[in-house]
Amino acid sequence: MSNKRIYLCGFLIAGPVVHSHAVWRNPKYETPFLKLDHYVSIARTLDQGMFDLLFFADRLAIADRYGSSHEMGIRLGDQDATRMDPMPILGAMAAVTKHIGLGATRSTTYDAPYNIAREFSTLDHISSGRAAWNVVTSMNDGEAQNFGAVSHLGHDARYDRADEFMEVTTKLWDSWDEDALVLDRAAGIYADPAKVHYINYKGSYFQSRGPLNIPRSPQGRPTIIQAGSSGRGKAFAARWSEIIFALQPNLGRMQSFTKDVHAALASAGRPPTAAKVLMAMMPFIGATRAEAEAKRDLHDSLVDPRVGLSTLAAHANADFGDLSLDATVDEIASTGSQGNLAALRSIAGDGAMTIGDAGRIYGAGVMCPRAVGTPDDVADQIISIVESGAADGFVISPAFLPDTFDEFVRHVVPILKARGFLPSQPAHGTLRDRLGQGA
Repeated sequence: MSNKRIYLCGFLIAGPVVHSHAVWRNPKYETPFLKLDHYVSIARTLDQGMFDLLFFADRLAIADRYGSSHEMGIRLGDQDATRMDPMPILGAMAAVTKHIGLGATRSTTYDAPYNIAREFSTLDHISSGRAAWNVVTSMNDGEAQNFGAVSHLGHDARYDRADEFMEVTTKLWDSWDEDALVLDRAAGIYADPAKVHYINYKGSYFQSRGPLNIPRSPQGRPTIIQAGSSGRGKAFAARWSEIIFALQPNLGRMQSFTKDVHAALASAGRPPTAAKVLMAMMPFIGATRAEAEAKRDLHDSLVDPRVGLSTLAAHANADFGDLSLDATVDEIASTGSQGNLAALRSIAGDGAMTIGDAGRIYGAGVMCPRAVGTPDDVADQIISIVESGAADGFVISPAFLPDTFDEFVRHVVPILKARGFLPSQPAHGTLRDRLGQGA
């Protein structure tokens, strides 16, 4: 076994688009994104294919920032045109899988800590300790309007609220001692009330009496995923996360991001191994490099640049409709996803990237880096990034479904196993055990 264990995660959205906006236009297979069997089949593939977890990204509004209208996003099918609630889907996945972690995105901005604590405690129980929560701080005006707010909170205020949200949910998960559940059938004793505690939390944003009405789950709390890329976001991730997901366009930015994460972990009093850094990657796999490049080119030909602009406008929380497509990225003033905009500026280099160029990048993969080539080529690239210290593993983002996951599991996973970067058999225990982080 290599001294570098690679961790693998499958990235999904419960809808027609993932990072790739061509997913639903797959010329080889229909993509029945409204049907449960579609997701259950993917879960089985990844479970059998040595993936450590999968998670669903989610948002709470359609995209209507571009041109102050939902017309473009709905017409062309942008990333927010349809997003079903992933939690019921994860319940079905739990029933047909044995090993893989199961994650969902839930927002700290438009939900209550008690609801979240209850949802993930339930998922952790029914999956025997495989639940993961991708924590997000919703940033979009459309989301705010769907929940009755005039506008979203400011960037740092969202994270201040999220810190308090995490404090409450953690106390709720800890409100049942590990041995509180007695289940003495003969004596008729269900649980020990002395080991079930009110939390009586009162903060700036939240109040909760507790306790949770569910016994302590196998992990105690779900494995926490976070993807904040601003300085404040990294600090939040370093405090709470076991998995930090990053979408960085090249090796240099990957290395810089991971260095910053390790510094933030140290500031939070945690070792660098406390959180696994997983980088997004979109593979195009062929028997030859030419075949893989042809798959990539076919994929890109199915992407309309305008659909990328619709998604970019939602992510940046900025309306590009009044900007010329020849305007540069540096002309964007945004209160939205600072990390995405910083990455775009990095790609632009001298600042010459246009809004039209950004739309093409977003439409093809939201800046997700690619591995294009034979199975050995893809494995080599993955191993090289991990051995450079830039990542602990990868969030594999599909160009097409089920193609990308099928091909990766069938052709790349065996190479990673043979070279000692994956175990020969799935690890037992909880997701946190699988990540080597214990309870």
